[in-house]
Amino acid sequence: MKTLIKNGRVIDPANGIDDALDVLLENGIVAKVAKDIKETGAKTISAAGKVVAPGFIDMHVHLREPGHEEEETIQSGGEAAAAGGFTAVACMPNTDPVNDNSSVTKFILKMAAVGSPVKVYPIGAISHRMEGELLAEIGDMYKNGCVAVSDDGKCIMDNLLMRKALEYSTMFDIPVIDHPEAHDLTGDGVMNESVVSTSLGLRGIPASAEEIMVQRDIILAADANAHIHIAHVSTEGSVDLIRRAKKKGIKITAEVTPHHFTLTDNECVSFDTNLKMKPPLRTENDLKAILKGIKDGTIDAIASDHAPHHEDTKLVEFDYASFGIVGLETSISLALDKLMHSGLIDINRLVEMYSTNPAKILRLPGGNLSEGSPADITIIDFNRSVAVDKNKFRSKSKNTPFHGMNLKGAAVMTIVDGEVVFQVEE
Repeated sequence: MKTLIKNGRVIDPANGIDDALDVLLENGIVAKVAKDIKETGAKTISAAGKVVAPGFIDMHVHLREPGHEEEETIQSGGEAAAAGGFTAVACMPNTDPVNDNSSVTKFILKMAAVGSPVKVYPIGAISHRMEGELLAEIGDMYKNGCVAVSDDGKCIMDNLLMRKALEYSTMFDIPVIDHPEAHDLTGDGVMNESVVSTSLGLRGIPASAEEIMVQRDIILAADANAHIHIAHVSTEGSVDLIRRAKKKGIKITAEVTPHHFTLTDNECVSFDTNLKMKPPLRTENDLKAILKGIKDGTIDAIASDHAPHHEDTKLVEFDYASFGIVGLETSISLALDKLMHSGLIDINRLVEMYSTNPAKILRLPGGNLSEGSPADITIIDFNRSVAVDKNKFRSKSKNTPFHGMNLKGAAVMTIVDGEVVFQVEE
């Protein structure tokens, strides 16, 4: 089947393209990118006034299956991803059972093949059962489809184990993704440690809990000459550490979430448990540092850290609520509104952070529109008005702090392997 996307502004940072071009898709691959393509028998999609980009990849999501299908399934998470403009997601291993062996990896891929409209790339656990004591079957998981390893949600506190994981990862050329959090400093904290937490009487999580582990990871990655990827960066100190490590040539990449470049801990005065996440919302200075890191290239990618929870785990006191929010269906609109329309970055940088760089970090096919690359496309309308309505989410869970927010810009069509898997209703 042939599909011809006409008259769009094609943005492909990997190939240095920013021009009014047509894109021809055929048999699941990009067949041609050029001006005024003539192709008989092709289905035509008009992209006039819109941006045509290589498919966006969310490299940090939680799909909950197996084990917590009441919160999300691979199918519902895939549908949420497609509606959000993503052609692929990478899912974290904190399922039940944990994805620490190839049998779970194979299950995830099997369920994705039959139920998900987008591509799903499993991330395997670093340690057995994510207990932080023994290395998981990393080689076996890699051979069966895992694209990285992480104990996300649980930082590897054992320095020797982390060093071994980094050394072992070099055999497969995959990144080790760390959730940097010194658990002994976090304790039973529920929000950022600040004047705000003190005034609210809520236990705090200090910025140092993150920064100590970021520095540890940098040192160990340098020792092993391995690729460390820092998940959901949230503090000014972490951004500075990553920036300096990059200048030294250490193999380090990093991601931020939309909630950390949009909200601060001041929002928690509402006691809305949808504002409770790890790492927690930080201060205005931290937010400004993150924005600077996005602008100057210190931060490589934007990832949602999509963390669905059943409403029963959020409709409790702040102290007892689950950590995390859903993000697949709000991520791109938040970035367009808060980063691009604000003038902080341009659309090329935004596409780089959502497509080009995630593909490079995880060594995935895609992230570009070169001839022969996968026909995965995200089409964006800069000017589309979006009123966030959690009741319309495809995700099974609705735990978002952005309900009711009005945003400017959205993904309006998602194409996977040449097939339209989502488009907005005009």
